[in-house]
This record gives sequence, structure tokens and C-alpha cells, in this order.
Amino acid sequence: MSLKTGIQDDMKAALRAKDSARLSAVRLLIAAIKQREIDERVELDDAAVMATVEKLVKQRRDAATQYDAANRPELAASERFEIEVLSAYLPEALSDAEFEAAIDAALTESNASSPADIGRVMAVLKPRLAGRADMSEASRRVREKLSR
Repeated sequence: MSLKTGIQDDMKAALRAKDSARLSAVRLLIAAIKQREIDERVELDDAAVMATVEKLVKQRRDAATQYDAANRPELAASERFEIEVLSAYLPEALSDAEFEAAIDAALTESNASSPADIGRVMAVLKPRLAGRADMSEASRRVREKLSR
């Protein structure tokens, strides 16, 4: 079963359970997937659906941070609930040790030695960490390691 089919099944289950908050979050995801399919004129595969989910999760994290800064805890809580619902469609996140090991392997594989090589390292890391780690955090850690 494809990820997109699973998401649609979850929408139906939330509809039957009358879980309006979960239904809203899943519908938001389905709308984003359909919009991307229309824009690109293709049927999205699981990797592209996962990329869409990652993008929505990142947007929700940014919004929650801004709501916290604006002293709007009820809106921040709503965003965090949507993050929780959307994160269920992503693969399990890497542990800190696995994350460091992947970065070290990419550094070795790309023969990176200076901060100018960050692009090469990230090109190696991106397919390996897709959906399992925050790429901005990966970039920060790579930059830190290459700056030593």
C-alpha cells in the first residue's frame, strides 16, 4: 500500500471517528499533495509524498515558534498537534549517534576538508537522511565539523 493510500485511509478513519482535529490535519496534507501533483503534473510517489510531509512539518514548527514568541499558546498547541499527526507519516527519526555516524561517513566519502565542501557533503547526506533527520540541523553539524 502506498503512503498516499494510507493517508487517505487515515482521513476516512478520522471522519468515521468524528475526530475533527485529526481530520483537519490529514485533509491539509491531502490538499498539499494534490496541489503539488497539479502543479508538477505528475502522480507523486512515496518519496515525493514524504518530502511534502516534511515541508508541512517544518512550516508547523516555524509557526509554533512564532506563536510562542507572540504569547499565543493555544495556537502553538494546535500547530504542535498537527506536527504530531503529520510526523506519523515520516520514517522513524535517527538517534543522535546514528545522525553523527551518517555525517562522519558522508564527510569521509566526499573527502571534505573545509567549509567550502559543505555542498558536496550535503549532496551525499540528503538522500540518506531524507525524512529521518532535519536537514538544517545536518547542515549546521557539518559546518561545525568542517570549521574545526
